Amino acid sequence: MAVMTVMPRDSRAWTVDDLDQLPDDGLQYELLDGVLLVSPAPVKKHQAATGELFAILRAACPPTLRTYFAPLDWRPDQCTSLQPDVLVIQRGDLDAKNVTEVLTLAVEVLSPSTRRKDLVSKRSKYEDVGVASYWVVDPDVPSILAWDLVDGHYQLAGKATGDEKLELQLPFPVTVVPSALVAP
Repeated sequence: MAVMTVMPRDSRAWTVDDLDQLPDDGLQYELLDGVLLVSPAPVKKHQAATGELFAILRAACPPTLRTYFAPLDWRPDQCTSLQPDVLVIQRGDLDAKNVTEVLTLAVEVLSPSTRRKDLVSKRSKYEDVGVASYWVVDPDVPSILAWDLVDGHYQLAGKATGDEKLELQLPFPVTVVPSALVAP
């Protein structure tokens, strides 16, 4: 089982400038409040679920929004750079290289090496900075949990497992069937 690694560092927090100096070696490098997080490349089941979900969201996405998939850095501050597996932003919120504006939707697809990071650390950061909707997909179960930001805190908008349909209204009307995300 792959383990998330925290790279050694002196007392100075990592910044996005430091991140830009790291090698392109197939690993996923993210920053969360100045701490460097390193994860292995995703496996096939993860990529299948990400691709299917991207296609569903892109097809339903209104013209005022745009759907992207990782790797694309979201940098809300100098000490944070995260790569949601799928993200939705306001059209025009992508600068030349990264997204710096608040996300409309962040989606994380769980892997053994990212489960805790996605369910606890990233969820907390997304909530703190005002990401309107946050979804977590587990391709192993398969299942999906969706939260919407209400008065500064995430509230469960819906959940589904297997062949159940999850109909969501935010960030736009869309229906997701978890088993369809990982069907062979």
